[in-house]
Amino acid sequence: MNVLLLHAFPLDKAMWAPQLPALAGHDVIAPRLYGRGRTMDEWAGSIADETDGDLAVVGASMGGYCALALARRAPERVRGLLLVGARPDADSDERRAGRADTIELIHNEGLEGLWRMMVPKLFHDESVADEHLLYRDAEALVVALGAVRDREDSTDLMRSFSGPVQFVIGEFDPYVSAGELGEFDVRELPGVGHLVNLERPDEFNEILSEFVDSV
Repeated sequence: MNVLLLHAFPLDKAMWAPQLPALAGHDVIAPRLYGRGRTMDEWAGSIADETDGDLAVVGASMGGYCALALARRAPERVRGLLLVGARPDADSDERRAGRADTIELIHNEGLEGLWRMMVPKLFHDESVADEHLLYRDAEALVVALGAVRDREDSTDLMRSFSGPVQFVIGEFDPYVSAGELGEFDVRELPGVGHLVNLERPDEFNEILSEFVDSV
């Protein structure tokens, strides 16, 4: 079973380094998502084309949306989904407006301004924030925001998905709450922000190991 790790915005695949020891003995694929097109479906198609076999897919935030697109595109290959700080529905008008504001921020203040704005949203404990994880291509990040903004609603897909599905949410995640995902299997980690795998790697790795074993 291949374990596919799909990273969050505005980071890249290096964000999964704390998880690699927990996945020793598994075939792990951790691709960079940027540069694969302008839509989540294009990203999913690119990932499907460069991977083989069955996949246990772990997606964080933006990576979760790519995971959902991949499950829609290749349902026979996606055997399970672990979605971190992601939600199955499409962007509301309010969230779409927020994406536009972030794009404008990148254009006006660059990557440094983006990082300042996002750190308190990504981490409840900002001491664990590592700016080296920030992906250093502003235009690629703008394209990624458009792909996230325009993604399809995947609620019905999640309701009908045949494999194990689990959402992992931090108590202080500003983008999604456990209560909003009440109809699904949700694990909420107390005292944590959006990127639980970086803020509480040991706890998350236990959840990750249980998930992979269940697929």
